[in-house]
Amino acid sequence: MNKTDLFQEHIKLGAKMVDFGGWNMPINYGSQINEHKNVRSNVGIFDVSHMSIFDLNGSEQVDFLRNLLPNDVAKISNPNRALYSPLLDELGGIMDDLIVYNLGSHYRIISNCATSSQNHNWFKKHSEDYDVEVTFRKDLSIIAIQGPNSLKILKKIGMENLDDLIDFDLKILNSIMVAKTGYTGEEGFEIVVKNSEVQSIWKKLIEAEASPIGLGARDTLRLEAGLNLYGTDMDTNNHPFESNLAWTIDLSDDQRNFIGKSSLVRINKETSRELVGIILKEKGILRSNQIINHEGGSGVVLSGTFSPSFGFSIAFARLDKGHNGKGKVEIRNKEFNVEIVSPPFIRKGKILI
Repeated sequence: MNKTDLFQEHIKLGAKMVDFGGWNMPINYGSQINEHKNVRSNVGIFDVSHMSIFDLNGSEQVDFLRNLLPNDVAKISNPNRALYSPLLDELGGIMDDLIVYNLGSHYRIISNCATSSQNHNWFKKHSEDYDVEVTFRKDLSIIAIQGPNSLKILKKIGMENLDDLIDFDLKILNSIMVAKTGYTGEEGFEIVVKNSEVQSIWKKLIEAEASPIGLGARDTLRLEAGLNLYGTDMDTNNHPFESNLAWTIDLSDDQRNFIGKSSLVRINKETSRELVGIILKEKGILRSNQIINHEGGSGVVLSGTFSPSFGFSIAFARLDKGHNGKGKVEIRNKEFNVEIVSPPFIRKGKILI
């Protein structure tokens, strides 16, 4: 059962429900392809209340976060900003990825559903050396509004003064956090609201003609946008340099130590594998665990699917370096030619491949 009152709303809208990390979540409300295209061309809303929300309190929140994360929260020292970062173990392996928000009064972390208990324990363990209290906010829900018309929809339900927000900005509107973040590669926002208020906001968004979107389209949208899925595209067996996350490792402050730093600085990045995009224009679908061969070595498909925006299959793969942009994949005992590219494939309506 969802922790919000939205379960019955999904059923009323004809959603096909699936278990997702212990939550009943909508996989789609009809045509997954139509839902995907609606977000790319108009606006869609997602119930993402399964995500984990943690609030920090105490006088040493910044020091704690600068030790906890490889990306440096000093970058968001001004309130109403957010920062993306992986969460690393001591060996530099990726435990999760998350966004940390500076709300002015305190910091907030939003991370994935399946890692909730792991992260909570990790945060509590490493906060013991700081004046920091970590609270798991089970009383909050999240609705994502994504697509080129997302701002128009929010204005229609009375959420004003959001025009000046840039990516990773946030505002507090009547105790509701509205952040210009998302997981689709489109213009969009995420609303964090009390469970008791989420049903009302969801209904208003539907009445304003926002289309409900399920987890199926969310997955194809994020893959086109070049956004990793934790547990599929990366985990503790991977480090950021082989996961397209080198940009999140901030080593600019020599005096700052963070969990995993000593391991990361020893990694020979030149010999690391790399996370790439794969394009299959022939008839066939790229799926996880398929083998990609190229002139410099090989690798394995991570996330793979049919892309509604392109009309052919795309994927992430982690490959040996040394390819020339071309490779081959075997699907059902038949070999296909593939293109190897740098993700993302599409971002804010612009095709990048």
